[in-house]
Amino acid sequence: MSIKTDNRHLYLQVIDKLKKDIEAGVYKEKEKLPSEFDLSKQLGVSRATLREALRILEEENVIIRRHGVGTFVNSKPLFSSGIEQLNSVTNMIKQAGMEPGTIFLSSTTQGATEEDVRRFSCDLDDEFVLIERVRTANGDPVVYCLDKIPKKVFPENFTHKDGSIFYMLENEGDHKITHAVAQIEPLGYHEKISPILECEPETALLVLKQLHYDEMDEPILYSVNYFRADKFSFHVLRKRVF
Repeated sequence: MSIKTDNRHLYLQVIDKLKKDIEAGVYKEKEKLPSEFDLSKQLGVSRATLREALRILEEENVIIRRHGVGTFVNSKPLFSSGIEQLNSVTNMIKQAGMEPGTIFLSSTTQGATEEDVRRFSCDLDDEFVLIERVRTANGDPVVYCLDKIPKKVFPENFTHKDGSIFYMLENEGDHKITHAVAQIEPLGYHEKISPILECEPETALLVLKQLHYDEMDEPILYSVNYFRADKFSFHVLRKRVF
């Protein structure tokens, strides 16, 4: 069916049409779309127009293109959160109605690096606890977590069964996290982490790096979390400045 029904650029009409078809279930999650030849014929547009629309849909994570295989509908993210909201991974999973879990990988104590001295305003003689874990939702791995905490604020009675680092620091270490400075980076396939999270080769990762502060404005936690991009989406509320 031709989509030439308004005065907008054709590729924008193609984008809207495909999104509506996906939303209506014409094309289901993980289902392969028709070939470019067939799809362009159905929509009554050139293959160049279709390719531009598919390129944008891929950037928006609506579809995923596998070289030599075809184009597929991406899975909708299970978890969505405003990046302006400081939320633990545990709460994000609970808010999605799923059961959070933890796969403990390692816990080591190490000396401060030059980056630690810069981040935490500490001395090179100070020590840090580095915790490596995988967070699960209903048993499925969804986030790979690296958490670095100054040993002087790390609770002695910490157990590897603890889920939320936020909860542990607040209830066992008497340090309430109130704010953080965050940075998000997109990442493709990671040789170590992608297999741990059981990602397909084309599944991207979202890396969230955060330095967390307590009520006294002291940095007490640096975390690097690798989220499966097909499971998580983040958004931000931006307000105009007058």
